[in-house]
Amino acid sequence: MIYDTILAKSFSRYEQKRLGYGAFVSCLLIVLSLCTVFKPYLGPIHHLNPKLFIGVDSKMLMVKDTSSSSQIAKVEEIETKKEEPLCISERSTEFCETGGDIRVHGKSSTVYIVSPKMAMLEDKISWSIKPYARKGDVVALSLVREWSVKAVKMSKKVPECTKNHSIPAVIFSTGGYVGNHFHEFSDIVIPLFLTSRQFNGEVQFIITNNRTWWVSKHTALLKKLSNYEIMAIDRDDEVHCFPKVHVGLKRYHKELSIDPQKYSYSMKDFRDFLRSSYALKRVEAIKIRDGQGGKPRLMILSRKTSRSFTNIDQIAKMAESLDFDVIIKEAEQSLWNFADIVNSCDVLLGVHGAGLTNILFLPENAVFIQVVPYGGSVLNWLATSDFGMPSKDMNIKYLEYKISLEESTLIQQYPPDHMLIKDPPSVAKIGWQAYKSVYLDKQHVKLDVDRFRPTLLKALELLHQ
Repeated sequence: MIYDTILAKSFSRYEQKRLGYGAFVSCLLIVLSLCTVFKPYLGPIHHLNPKLFIGVDSKMLMVKDTSSSSQIAKVEEIETKKEEPLCISERSTEFCETGGDIRVHGKSSTVYIVSPKMAMLEDKISWSIKPYARKGDVVALSLVREWSVKAVKMSKKVPECTKNHSIPAVIFSTGGYVGNHFHEFSDIVIPLFLTSRQFNGEVQFIITNNRTWWVSKHTALLKKLSNYEIMAIDRDDEVHCFPKVHVGLKRYHKELSIDPQKYSYSMKDFRDFLRSSYALKRVEAIKIRDGQGGKPRLMILSRKTSRSFTNIDQIAKMAESLDFDVIIKEAEQSLWNFADIVNSCDVLLGVHGAGLTNILFLPENAVFIQVVPYGGSVLNWLATSDFGMPSKDMNIKYLEYKISLEESTLIQQYPPDHMLIKDPPSVAKIGWQAYKSVYLDKQHVKLDVDRFRPTLLKALELLHQ
């Protein structure tokens, strides 16, 4: 009251109002100044907004575990730190990179990322992943064991380390389509190279769905990538601790290919790696010059079960008449021996199939001739995407020969007006198994040597260049 009396005597009513407004504005300015000064000391408030994960080349943190292993979510607007799992989903693969206190328990298929910073987020965030690089292929992934990557805060429930390792680890599966030579390279070997080459051998390979014969088959490559014995872990009850773990493999979405703009390596680097692994001698194919260079060597890749040449001797005789040195070989289980034989050749000829994956061992500038069986647009697309386009990335000269209906043994099995003869695309619409059973499993090839002759002449012309 005393202050009101003093103000009333000293200032008019209008002046009193002006003073009140001024005091109010001054208080606001003081509050804003204090907020600015003390802002750096105020801790951030994280708002977790789980959403269903969708996308290509997306980076995310794990989110709260759910009952559905297929539900993948991301936490937005949170900076990824060293202790937090970085999981990436791309067009053809999913993988997680982890660093810090990492504990791997094989028997439960679990990777624990122990972080004291988890207390700021959730008690447990996780990701379910099948470490096989063929995302979206239901058949392949049904044969792959699922793993959980869990970021947890330190507690008595976290399993204690029983074995400590000082090097990073890579976890991958030899399930899926293992047994098919093409898929072994496209789904595992090339992705494993992309993922682990950076470690220069100082990396521990951990295999789930272990196939001992697969390890034996690819021993030369595996030993070149890792200096340590492979760990088969599915039944292992030990808790292995690593400073870093990579669950799953990187992969370029094209078959048998690497995008040098996306990765630090190219198909040239991978083929150099193969030559080093198998001690292959030839880097370049023969260059034919007038009267010089000797005979180019042609391998005719034979098959026993399906898509075999029924007149392979006739094909060889015609090729020899064009001055090729011809060998006829079937793909072997032993890659050491077969890689060396393929590397000795300048031209490889074969019908579409997994055995053509051996073009990886051809020298630079060699010629690859793919014979495409009868089967319409589907087989044409498979031939191009599986081997035609990849061969160009390998610096191999590519020729394609599409057989006519008269060169297919299907005309001996079905009448000319049968749907399987007249309309292959309609069979493809029924389903892959129906299509495969006819055009890949039941078909053989009898090459018209006169019609095929110009293709071999073109191969000779390419070797002159």
